[in-house]
Parts: sequence; C-alpha cells; structure tokens
Amino acid sequence: MDLIRLASFSDGDMGGNPAGVYISDKHPDVASMQSIAADVGYSETAFAEPVSDSKGDNWRVRYFSPESEVPFCGHATIALGAALAMNNGTGVYTLQLNEAVITVEGFMQSGEYSAALQSPPTHSQAADPAMVIDALQLFGYSKDDLDNSIPPAFANGGANHLIIGLNSRSALSNMKYSLDEGRVFMNKAKLVTVMFVFSESEQLFHTRNPFASGGVMEDPATGAATAAFAGYLRDIKWPHKGTIDIVQGEDMGSRSLIRAEIDDEVGSSIRVSGAVRQI
Repeated sequence: MDLIRLASFSDGDMGGNPAGVYISDKHPDVASMQSIAADVGYSETAFAEPVSDSKGDNWRVRYFSPESEVPFCGHATIALGAALAMNNGTGVYTLQLNEAVITVEGFMQSGEYSAALQSPPTHSQAADPAMVIDALQLFGYSKDDLDNSIPPAFANGGANHLIIGLNSRSALSNMKYSLDEGRVFMNKAKLVTVMFVFSESEQLFHTRNPFASGGVMEDPATGAATAAFAGYLRDIKWPHKGTIDIVQGEDMGSRSLIRAEIDDEVGSSIRVSGAVRQI
C-alpha cells in the first residue's frame, strides 16, 4: 500500500498527532526509511511488514523520525493500528519492535477508527538533580515552578523520557527553548522527549513534549511518554484509580486526547488508547 497519513489521539475531527504509516511486503532499506520519514516530516513514521508465515496478525515494525530511528512511538503505533483495521479488519495485532513485542488493537468506536496499544514494560527512577537543573534552565523554568507531588524522574515505557511536574497551567504554557540546544541536551541524556506535566486533578493531566532528539520542537500527542508517565505514577503510588486522561497539544493549537489504563502490577504494560482521523 502507499504511505498514508493519520492523526492519532484526535479530538473529534480536529487535533491529534500526525504520523506516517508505510505498510509493505518488505521494509525498504534503512536509508530509504530514513529518507521517507524525513520527506513526510512528521515526528514519526511507522514502517510495517508482515512476519513470514503469519496470518496477517503479526508484523515487524520500525519507527523513524525525520532525523533518527526510535525504538518505540505511541502515536505512530495507534495510527498503524487504525491502518491495519482499515485494511485487514478490526482486531488485535502483534507488533515486533526493535527491543520489544507489543500488541495494538484497531477498532471502530462511534463510527470512527480508534486504536489501543499495550506498551512495553515500564520502569522509572528519580532524575539526576544536576540534569533537572539543566532542563529547567533550558526550557525557561526555575525550581519554583516544580510540582513537588510529581518529583522529576526518568521514565520508560518503551523509550526514555524525563518527566517534570509543573505547579500551574500557566507555567506549562510558558515553555520555550532552542531546538539546537534541546537536541544536544536530549541526545546527551539519551532521551526521546522531555515531558512537562500539570495535574488538573488526580486523573486529568495537561502535558507538553519537546522532541528535539528527533528534530521536532514539540509533539501534540505522545503515546510512548504517556505510557512511561502512567507507569511512573503507579511507581509513586499516585491515586490514579486505574485510569488517567491527558490533554496535550493545546498550546500548539492541536488539542489531543490520550487515555491510559493502569493495572496494579508494578512494571507491567500500560494500555494507551485514542481516536484516529485521516489527514
């Protein structure tokens, strides 16, 4: 099939994070995949080929940003789940990534395509204080902007993210930084994104995700970071009651809605879901 463009975690017929989806009998070579992702220009493009001898429900998947390959991308996985549902029928598909095996379910909901992924296992640890200071300076913040109930942390749900909680919605809106300086910072720290979080309530969060490591100023919706963040909330025993909702992209004019479902088993997979619209 030709490359298709979908927006994952959309809010009705608006918003969401655009992703490219390229499904073929065999992956192009790495240089070609990188070139296609750069030409598409979205934060990620997912490339999928069927695993030999499978019945169309098992796929080998790789993800490329405009500048690099990434191990896991949530919104591109959601887009792929919807694309597979459109072409192969609704259901659960197994995805073999570079470093993990996950599933994505593509389904219809209220006449529109949606998808839900099961993330790789999650883990988190306290962030290095010196790195946090560097991050605050880079993005225009000070320690006075921090939310002490969400201590800065490294979190992983398939990719590495730095989580920083902020104590006001206005602080979240004020985020700004240099793309080149952000790229240096994230690549040195081996981060895919930095996730800034404001907690409106125990189950509703507003987030922003600079993605300089991939050459993108900011993602309007970041499923991989959501999975990592949800796992982190479980680790710190946050009263999430099994589900959190995230609003992302508002400050970019692309409001996106992400849901994460959290069970009680520490380190286990997070279910991340959202609607998908065609671009």
